[in-house]
Amino acid sequence: MTPTFRRRRLARRLRQMREQAGLTLAEAALRLDKTRSSLGRVETGQSRADVHLARSMMDFYDIYDPELLDLVREANRPGWWTKYNIDDRGYISTETEASTVYEFSLIQIPGLLQTEAYMRALFAAHRLPADQVENEVIARLMRQGRLEDEEFPLELTAIIDEAALRKLVGGAEVMRAQLRHLVECAELPTVSIQVLSDAAGAHTGTSGAYIVLSFPDGDPALLYVAHVTGALHIEKPEELDQARLMFDQLRSEALSPNESVALIERLAGEL
Repeated sequence: MTPTFRRRRLARRLRQMREQAGLTLAEAALRLDKTRSSLGRVETGQSRADVHLARSMMDFYDIYDPELLDLVREANRPGWWTKYNIDDRGYISTETEASTVYEFSLIQIPGLLQTEAYMRALFAAHRLPADQVENEVIARLMRQGRLEDEEFPLELTAIIDEAALRKLVGGAEVMRAQLRHLVECAELPTVSIQVLSDAAGAHTGTSGAYIVLSFPDGDPALLYVAHVTGALHIEKPEELDQARLMFDQLRSEALSPNESVALIERLAGEL
């Protein structure tokens, strides 16, 4: 089970409480009548914590946290995306809480910038059932709404390899519309798009695509890396620093936002 953002936030708080009480994981598990492994899964967000366990922790740790029970209830509340039966590897729950997204994409247009026709062509290539394709499309379009949300806007900085712009996903007509849509998105105050041109040759991002998400309220940033069978959710500061440095390097290697828009417009005109 991939932990959601809210469950990871709760897990961090529960681990901090135990450490504040000066207890090891084994000692706390014994006092809470749980196994060390089961408490460990709670503290990493892999298992749910209910209000009864949270109350017991406050009692045994001798720490009163008036917000803890609300955190538990939030962590166990189904997110808006769950009704669409999407196996997103824990990403949507994380993006829903994020304030900024830094995405480096190698072979496809970032989901937040895709047209509906482009999405459908991608999902068709994945051999998804028709009803699931509809769910995926609806959810992705809802996510895109954050880019223009007035109350809690999502800021996106996207670096896209030119290869993704040239790949004819859905055919020439679909791709032409997709490229023109990118130009329109680049005009949004919340969106910055830069292209790594083919002319630049090899670059520091050839090892793979990734996303770094930042959050309000002091929550730690997250590095998200998808792979064939799942995804990695990385919070280690040293790995996040490395990902940010690489992103900054990619931005310096990429075309400027204005140059990128000019290239996208030229590619659209060639289709």
